[in-house]
Amino acid sequence: MAKRKISRGLRENLIGYSFIGIWVFGFFVFMFYPFITSMIYSMSEVRILGGGIEIEFQWFENYKNIFQMEEGFAFIEALIDFLKEIVFQVPIIIVFSVMIAVLLNQPIKGRGAFRSIFFLPVIISSGPVINELITQGAGGANIFESYGFISIIENTLNPALSGPIINVFSEIIIIFWFSGVQILIFLAGLQKVDRQIYEAARVDGAGPWESFWKITLPSLSSLIFVNVIYTVVLLSTFSENAVIVSIKSNMFNINTGYGMASAMAWVYFIIVMLLIAIVAIVFIPKNQVVRRKAR
Repeated sequence: MAKRKISRGLRENLIGYSFIGIWVFGFFVFMFYPFITSMIYSMSEVRILGGGIEIEFQWFENYKNIFQMEEGFAFIEALIDFLKEIVFQVPIIIVFSVMIAVLLNQPIKGRGAFRSIFFLPVIISSGPVINELITQGAGGANIFESYGFISIIENTLNPALSGPIINVFSEIIIIFWFSGVQILIFLAGLQKVDRQIYEAARVDGAGPWESFWKITLPSLSSLIFVNVIYTVVLLSTFSENAVIVSIKSNMFNINTGYGMASAMAWVYFIIVMLLIAIVAIVFIPKNQVVRRKAR
């Protein structure tokens, strides 16, 4: 009896499903129960008693309180500030990652050591480490203040716009710390580009600048989409994020408690998912859209 061959497309799909399956298994084992529990808490009044947790179901009352209580106003303000900052931080991280990946892809001595140096912050960075760096003045604000950049921004821009920009400049070194994984992803993409393409472009008279815009950047288009999504998720889940800090503080507040904190977490989750959806619509590779329409 002849063996039935598996098509290449099916084989690639099975490989993809095997990688996704690991995450799906981990989600149902470790995250599904707290995921559902937080949803129940967000629609309940939660009281911590000596004998356990008492839950009184009250539908969307906690969500209404977010827009009616002082603690909710502080959460909304932190959420708006976060959205403003992420608009500036994500492009900076992506541009910086592309630049460093292009440099590290050059045939230079000690290239492996430089790659390790740029990836090192990913290993050691955490909330307390980042806070200590900012406290010690390593964020970058002192550099820009010494040249008068901060005062120029304050005097020329609207306060609603200048605030997020100044925050970005004040933490510019810290923002670069979040670029390690993105640099490696871009570097992996650059190493897959055939060098003969660059040689052919050089023969045709293309310089380094033209080669970057016509060859390098288009070859990284799908990876830019991946890294934008990754960066949004990374910044959104950072433990010292002002929104997350606000949610944590409301967990142990007698006026709000676990119920309202869970409602805040779900509002934050929905906003982040909408933001990711917008990014997906804007940055999704056009060739994938064409393929879907052709099918």
